[in-house]
Amino acid sequence: MITLLKLSPIFLLAGLMMGSNIGDLGLDIVVIAPIATIYAAIIAYLTEKITFNEIIDAAIKSVKGTTLVIFILMFAYAMAEVFMSTGVGAAIINIALGIGITGKTVAVTSFFVTAVLSVATGTSWGTFAACAPIFLWLNHIVGGDIILTIGAIAGGSCFGDNIGLISDTTVISSSIQDVEVIHRIRHQGVWSILCLILAAILFFVFSLGLPSEVGSATEAINQIPEEVWTNLAAERPAAIDLLNQVKEGVPYYMILPLIIVLGFAIKGLPTLTCLFSGLLASYIFGMFTGTVESTHAFLDLIYTGFTDAGSWVIVMMVWINAFGGIMSRMQAFKPLSQLISKWTKNVRQLMFANGVLSILGNAALADELAQIVTIGPIIRNLTEENIEASEEDMYTLRLRNATFSDALAVFGSQLIPWHVYIGFYVGIATAVYPLHQFGAFDIIKYNFISIIAIVSILLLTLTGWDRFIPLFRMPAEPDVQLKKNLKNVTESK
Repeated sequence: MITLLKLSPIFLLAGLMMGSNIGDLGLDIVVIAPIATIYAAIIAYLTEKITFNEIIDAAIKSVKGTTLVIFILMFAYAMAEVFMSTGVGAAIINIALGIGITGKTVAVTSFFVTAVLSVATGTSWGTFAACAPIFLWLNHIVGGDIILTIGAIAGGSCFGDNIGLISDTTVISSSIQDVEVIHRIRHQGVWSILCLILAAILFFVFSLGLPSEVGSATEAINQIPEEVWTNLAAERPAAIDLLNQVKEGVPYYMILPLIIVLGFAIKGLPTLTCLFSGLLASYIFGMFTGTVESTHAFLDLIYTGFTDAGSWVIVMMVWINAFGGIMSRMQAFKPLSQLISKWTKNVRQLMFANGVLSILGNAALADELAQIVTIGPIIRNLTEENIEASEEDMYTLRLRNATFSDALAVFGSQLIPWHVYIGFYVGIATAVYPLHQFGAFDIIKYNFISIIAIVSILLLTLTGWDRFIPLFRMPAEPDVQLKKNLKNVTESK
């Protein structure tokens, strides 16, 4: 009874999220998180007699660890706003469109473009909203497969949310596992690129029988009905600016700020350094190109990014970390840790269980960030409570947990029909291309990268085949051991 009572704040959090995402409750996580935190504090007092001051200390201690992450998130949101508005995003699209798009190539091209743009902007929803009008109408002109193309746009848009330096899901999942964003990206980088390549090959193969006539991006944009522009302006105003830049054209060298950021990231420079370099490069090239009208206008973009982060994601993260600190203080997850430890026989099985928990949490909560902030602390606790490892090896295991949290949240969302991601994508797709009534399974059917990513990360973790992928190898026995196995060995002696 006490065990269930300690876990009840999680059930409350999940219930409120499900009621809001699937039902008609209509609460945001910024409201749900404080409710769950206050309830957790009450449960901590009732079950463990933890004093009010001790509860506050546990919450504040947990929040203090996110100070650097808060700065990263603010600069990440600012850089996303800048890249969408100064021509970086438009340059990425125009470079791809410059090669000439046919029915055979529209799906694979939209897949690569959305993947790169999502890395540049750190937003899957914004990337989808910006690219869907272009590629769905371009698909219409060249005679492509509308379902294949929508799957490519959806899957590509999620790529940056899984590995993007400025993605909120990447930053938050890394923060919860206490790993550097740069280290996390390097750990999963080769695996992510392989998933991207395999998915692209499938899109190309499935498009082989389609027409070869070249279409025009300008013509595609011109065919977008006026009501579509109105709907898009209401949903994603930044997408309107990007579409206009694509139509009017921007110099190809406006892609250089993204290349600079990626180069610094590959070299392993601190995340804030990478973000600042992107902002500075965008300002310099934007002033030269004319996409930045003035220093004041550029600072307004940064201000918008800061306020967007502060008005939602940072507030949410602070409350969720306070919630996690209280749950940890009353050892709420210990019974679950003991149960999984009992069922698993080695470290790989336990880590595989962490991945399964992430998938189940995503399906239950129907929200990727809710899954990350709810299940993330649980799988970290499971790892640290049950595995004996060196500091270096434990850090690598936390890197894998961060990848689980993010990849299985973002890509998993693409395969869950009732997920908020699917609802948003279906709504945007129907609004910008009213010639087809989209449904959830239109997004799911050809979402090759999501299927490949989910199956491969779980399979590689369980089998140990991750050792064949550079930098992705997870430590295993005898370098790391389940504590229960070490205890059994000691007792047998």
